[in-house]
Amino acid sequence: MVALPHGVSYAAMKIAVVVYGSPTAGRSHQSALRFLRAAVEAGHAIVRVFFYHDAVLIGSALSVAPQDEADIGAEWESLARDSGIELCLCISAAIRRGILNESEAQRYERSAHVLRPAFEIAGLGQLAAAVIDADRVVVFPA
Repeated sequence: MVALPHGVSYAAMKIAVVVYGSPTAGRSHQSALRFLRAAVEAGHAIVRVFFYHDAVLIGSALSVAPQDEADIGAEWESLARDSGIELCLCISAAIRRGILNESEAQRYERSAHVLRPAFEIAGLGQLAAAVIDADRVVVFPA
């Protein structure tokens, strides 16, 4: 918990986060990770993180970060493991980009699934539920 000046207080919020940008272009993932770490440290509850459009590429277990770059996928997995934050990939965006969990691979008769273990495939209903449940929605655009 972050120390506040004497006499200053705040109410913890429930926050939903939406990430749009590709993990390989721009800084939306890095910014979202920094924000979420600070929010958790400050005592806020994270309803869920929803990855949309090209942001779903972070869920592929097949991508490998170059040796001279941070492994953003591993950072997301670490955040989820350490704080229990739910990481959801939009199902239509994910399957369009070949990111399938086991059940979607069976459904579409594909021989493999490539979803990272810390992530799950979810529909827009999960995003809507997070928005309804949250006090604030924070968006990290492409």
